[in-house]
Amino acid sequence: MTTSSIPTQSTQVFHRDVTHAPPLVDRAEGVHVWDAAGKRYLDASSGSNIVISIGYGVPEIIDAMTEQARKVSFCGGFTSEPQEQLAVELAEFAPAGLNYVRFTSGGSEANETAIKLARHYFVETGRPSKYKIVGRWRSYHGNTLGALAATGHVMRRSGYLPMLPPSAHAAPPYRYRCNFCAKQPACSLACADDVERVILNEGPDHVAAFIAEPIVGAAAMGMVPDPEYFRRVREICDKYDVLLIVDEVLTGMGRTGRNFAIDHWDVIPDMITCGKGMSSGYSPLGAVITTDRIHAAVAEGSGMFEHGFTYGGNPLSCAVGLAVLRYIKKHDLVANAAEVGAYLQASVREALTDSPIVGEVDGRGMLVGVEIVADRATKEPFPFELGINKVIAKKCQERGVLINPAFSGNADGYRGDRFGICPPYIFDRSQVDETVAALQAAVHEVATEVS
Repeated sequence: MTTSSIPTQSTQVFHRDVTHAPPLVDRAEGVHVWDAAGKRYLDASSGSNIVISIGYGVPEIIDAMTEQARKVSFCGGFTSEPQEQLAVELAEFAPAGLNYVRFTSGGSEANETAIKLARHYFVETGRPSKYKIVGRWRSYHGNTLGALAATGHVMRRSGYLPMLPPSAHAAPPYRYRCNFCAKQPACSLACADDVERVILNEGPDHVAAFIAEPIVGAAAMGMVPDPEYFRRVREICDKYDVLLIVDEVLTGMGRTGRNFAIDHWDVIPDMITCGKGMSSGYSPLGAVITTDRIHAAVAEGSGMFEHGFTYGGNPLSCAVGLAVLRYIKKHDLVANAAEVGAYLQASVREALTDSPIVGEVDGRGMLVGVEIVADRATKEPFPFELGINKVIAKKCQERGVLINPAFSGNADGYRGDRFGICPPYIFDRSQVDETVAALQAAVHEVATEVS
């Protein structure tokens, strides 16, 4: 093909946006992507969905894929050496005490699995009345119905509400737009206490788990809680015998400069869900990592957790995941995500601090979120119809840099624009500089157009 786009009328793929087919990718290498017209892009979005952790075309991963494919790619009814070994090394990578792993094909499946395992745990331990899952507003946990019910992103839920199990949601730790203390000099942790309020309203005897992203992704890109938030939440969950599920599908495997983002606050959850960077996009893979206590409840009870997905734990994906994890450790990429990520955070703040349309820059490591507002004094968002986050992402793309446009709705469910700069962990400072230069120019152009 001679152009980078596919005419909408000629594609038979049922794309997400059926009126605008996406560009056609030709190849990728390292941190760069080429479209079919030969244009090169610096990928500061990790494959748009914040998946690519170690870069494209890494020979060690391709070799591991090829070697495993020659042996066996899939064989139901068996376990495999890659699955067994990946569970061992993933448990070592996780916080202390999380020693058992259930594999899935991605993040939505991982969160669905965690939700069902929370319910199953209480059935096994003789408390079948505990089944409710509490989520938070400004959250996203996946597109399956159980994960979507726990999700607190209004626009993603609205079309499917009649199909979703009833769910309760607590306030998010959204300092910039906090309903409790945004105008106060410091966080009051009222947002954490709101988790207790919801548990009490739902009835502690009926609540099985609370699920939250340690740093928010798609629903409010880069939202970082107060340092004491998760410690308080852990105390509340313990008080009412509620399991704490930490959704690290986007933030896990080193993206924020720690193995898992929850490690920033030294809190041990009951389950961690992961995906995306776990396989760096080389093969679909996700997982739930859980504690000895939860595993023992099943082992000493019925002995069965009757749940699974066809491709969960397949040898090929697990061989890829094992190779990716070893590559991350061998090249000390979590430390690079912390060091270069700190430079990225500082550079974005410095470049955008004077922009009249930038309300907030937040995040950790290789996850930066930028909020765009029509009025910095009032924090008034732009009209939803303008799609400012997507406009900025498109202008960056025109300059040869890919960022994550994220989703609207962080302000009131429908309005509110944030976008993300979320590069692979192998980014260096010169690539940060290139990204920030394109971003600064794009934001300035948009600010001029809307002024």
